[in-house]
Amino acid sequence: MATNRVLAAALYAALIALPAAAAPASAAPPAALSEGGERSHALPPILNARERAMTENRILAERLDTLIPAIMREQRIDLWLLVAREYFEEPVVASMLDAENMHARRRTILIFYDPGEGKPIERLTVSRYGLGGLFAPAWDQGKQPDQWKAVADIINQRNPAKIAINTSDLYQFADGMTLSQYEKFVAALPARLHTRIVSGEALAIRWLETRTPAEMAIYPTLMRTAHRLIGEAFSRSVITPGVTTAEQVQWWYRDRLRQLGLDPWFHPSVGIQRKGIKGMLEGDEVIQPGDLLWTDFGITYLRLNTDMQHLAYVLKPGESKAPAGLRQGLANSNRVQDMLTRHFALGRSGNEVLALTRAEAAAAGLDTSIYSHPIGLHGHGAGPSIGFWDNQKADPRGNGLIAANTAWSIELTTFAAVPEWDHQRVDFRAEENAFFDGTNVRYIDGRQTEITLIPSGQ
Repeated sequence: MATNRVLAAALYAALIALPAAAAPASAAPPAALSEGGERSHALPPILNARERAMTENRILAERLDTLIPAIMREQRIDLWLLVAREYFEEPVVASMLDAENMHARRRTILIFYDPGEGKPIERLTVSRYGLGGLFAPAWDQGKQPDQWKAVADIINQRNPAKIAINTSDLYQFADGMTLSQYEKFVAALPARLHTRIVSGEALAIRWLETRTPAEMAIYPTLMRTAHRLIGEAFSRSVITPGVTTAEQVQWWYRDRLRQLGLDPWFHPSVGIQRKGIKGMLEGDEVIQPGDLLWTDFGITYLRLNTDMQHLAYVLKPGESKAPAGLRQGLANSNRVQDMLTRHFALGRSGNEVLALTRAEAAAAGLDTSIYSHPIGLHGHGAGPSIGFWDNQKADPRGNGLIAANTAWSIELTTFAAVPEWDHQRVDFRAEENAFFDGTNVRYIDGRQTEITLIPSGQ
């Protein structure tokens, strides 16, 4: 573990030394959110298609230039082979396509080669089409019509000590090499190189989980956008108590995103907890005064993702705030979030963070369930998990070590008996996105610390 920590620290130092490229003026992050204040801020401007493509391509070029050399040398891999087919892009290749190349063409093969001695990493594409100038074309079909033999020739000429391919039983992000493509690759590769094939699992995870300065320069804008949309959903402009159903709010999200030209990465959730009713009400259930509302909402924008869960209370006539027991429930979840982020440490496993946090929460008398996860190029992103809602013990997916420059969904719940609800057990789900710089965890755009209030209008 000590070696991994040294390597991770070196990568972190290299990344923070990079200047963050300037984002378009309209994408500049707004001032930071005060905790719980998402409803008081205007929706940030949304970039048009060309501005988005320019931003995505700029960030991708920087990632390829800086991150690929760092992680290949960190993992001591001198050649990395990636293979994808049209409409069947594996996660890593999909993240490396420029904004104009939305899919792999026929069969797209990417090769990264480190010649050593501090020389630049070669970025080659063995395919029929170029990839936005980010990879050098390396296939002359007039000389070698067989694509796999062309790949084998490139590898044989470079004679790498390790040939990484994306195979992993544990992580779906690193399991992109299909059996058919592997068989064709091995059949073309000289037999003397077969024993040099290794799993590229660590490379795939490190590539996907690491956030660059340029990405973190725009992430607050994504977060502010999602916060503002949750604020809209939890307001009288969308919800009329006694009329609006939970399902109608879900589809309002979807329609609102279509208006803005944005995409959800999952169907939004809206649930209702009500005094005297066990569990979560959903679907065609009508929202009523006195209800505690919950939403789970995430968007994809500029290739990054958000994932948040917030709570709202529908005021009864004459009420000006939520019952104290409900307010305390959210405070309990915030407290566990603080415990969790305090236990983040470079090189500590997700399982270790889970165990430390659960022990501290139990000692404080808090009933919690923790299921936090990395976020970034995917909503449920690459990297070590910190618990699962259906498994609060150590899990193989939590064995990975926490690295610097990673983004996280700090996702969990606490349960508490609410006095005003006749000591009914209520579920206080909370989720907010944060960034770990190698030393500290900070919320990218604040977090909810007060239950949003929706007037009953009566």
